[in-house]
Amino acid sequence: MSTRYGSATVELPSDTTILITRAFDAPAALIFRTLTEPALVKRWWGFEDAQWQVCEIDLRVGGTWRYVVRQPCESEPDMEVAFHGEYREIDAPCLLVSTEVFEGIPDGEALVSTTLDERDGVTTMRVLVQHSCKEHRDGHIASGMEVGMQVSYNRIEDLLGELT
Repeated sequence: MSTRYGSATVELPSDTTILITRAFDAPAALIFRTLTEPALVKRWWGFEDAQWQVCEIDLRVGGTWRYVVRQPCESEPDMEVAFHGEYREIDAPCLLVSTEVFEGIPDGEALVSTTLDERDGVTTMRVLVQHSCKEHRDGHIASGMEVGMQVSYNRIEDLLGELT
């Protein structure tokens, strides 16, 4: 069986935006579930050796989400990584819009719009991240986010295979 491992693309359409695109061989409704159900999010978000501390999702407009994981580090104490946000728009299974804040940089809030476009059994996910300034966008890119994103999206692909 062929996979789409490592196939997510990252574009920089403007000085403040990041556009991530990834196709999955699965229905949009199933992908939407993997993005919004805590039990499923815990199976793909982050690295496999991350230890979940918090995975809360209140899926409604005005509802909030928060993820906290403890990431083992070889040369240092474990590192805690936390993100949170608020849902702004939900149109299941096609659109999910929320804010996103990496708690290590609390003034770096971004607006994340995820669209799922299903055609002939393939769903293309587009994630548009809108930062308030170029410095925050560049910091996001420089954080190594692309490596973690590819790992997480590969894990979604594996999860989708189990769920179908």
